[in-house]
Amino acid sequence: MSKILSVSEITTAIKEILEVSFEEISVVGEISNFKAHVSGHWYFTLKDSNAQINCTMWRGLNSYVFFTPQDGMKVIVNGKISVYPPRGSYQIDVRSMKPAGEGELQAAFERLKKKLANEGLFDEQYKKPIPEYPQRIGIVSAIGSAALKDMISVASRRYPLVELVISPSKVQGEGAAEDIVRNLKILNQHKDIDVIIIARGGGSLEDLWAFNEEIVARAIFASLIPVISGVGHEIDFTIADFVADLRAATPSAAMELATPDKDEIFAFITDFSYTSADEMFEKISGNKQNISHLINSYGFRIPQSIIKNKSQFLDNLIYRIQNFIDNKLNLETKRLELLTKSIESNDLNRILMKGYTLVKQGSKFIRRAKQFHPSSAFSIKFYDKEVDIK
Repeated sequence: MSKILSVSEITTAIKEILEVSFEEISVVGEISNFKAHVSGHWYFTLKDSNAQINCTMWRGLNSYVFFTPQDGMKVIVNGKISVYPPRGSYQIDVRSMKPAGEGELQAAFERLKKKLANEGLFDEQYKKPIPEYPQRIGIVSAIGSAALKDMISVASRRYPLVELVISPSKVQGEGAAEDIVRNLKILNQHKDIDVIIIARGGGSLEDLWAFNEEIVARAIFASLIPVISGVGHEIDFTIADFVADLRAATPSAAMELATPDKDEIFAFITDFSYTSADEMFEKISGNKQNISHLINSYGFRIPQSIIKNKSQFLDNLIYRIQNFIDNKLNLETKRLELLTKSIESNDLNRILMKGYTLVKQGSKFIRRAKQFHPSSAFSIKFYDKEVDIK
């Protein structure tokens, strides 16, 4: 006779088989039901015309995705199959994500452009004037980049009196959009900055995507300081260009628009050692691979799997509690409305207003004809007055 397994035992066996057999997979599909949970985790469904599968991308890993996923976007995800025992369901534990072709980014660009245009973020009435003679110019760009060097050179040549306040930022890849927003807010805290330039050199649509993110557009619109966008080359257009107070074709052109022309210039450029930076990044990359190998081993993943399962269980529990509270409030509100209507319908004054009267004899109201004594005095109560009858 075969061994009888418990639900937990068979689920554990299935979990081990699936997670070992599908620990390195790449899947292409269309995103639907995307939700960024308050915990920082992403939950969504990946589907095609015949099937769908649930996906989870944990906080920390999703910070390396250079774009914001949207429903309807076709993407390629890399990860592994994992099992969530409380539901007995399987899902893709996503480690990385990228658009399935440049066309998906272009479609997302057009959707966001239309949305923000309808909200009025591109309207001329909200454009702030650029000061003619700025004393301090804030710059949000990559430190050591060619774009930054060009802007410093232009400023030195055209207007050597200006002071440049550089807030170094990532301008490409994972976390770039958040870094740009953070540095815009930092510069806005300085009340003596006259204008801000956000800039980077040219590149593909993917390279420039940080400037097409909604959070960057709203940060530019919310800036109290005028913003000039100098992203890419002449043919490049980003969402940041449309929402900025002024658009420049290149980073150098942005500095030219921000500064008046001067014949005499002064130069102050700090060079950084690319060799030492490359060696540092190479060493970090090697250690990262070693750590990644250890983390991805099955034995090391067991505690992580438990934590992830508990985290997902907690997310679901919070959702159920919220729904229960909302339903309870709605039920009690409807009960209160019903009681209120019942009280109002039995209001004595409302009944008298309809033409009914009350007959009172002695100190008691007469409810039946047999209680009435014709020979005794009585009173009739109307809505507006009480009449005594002798």
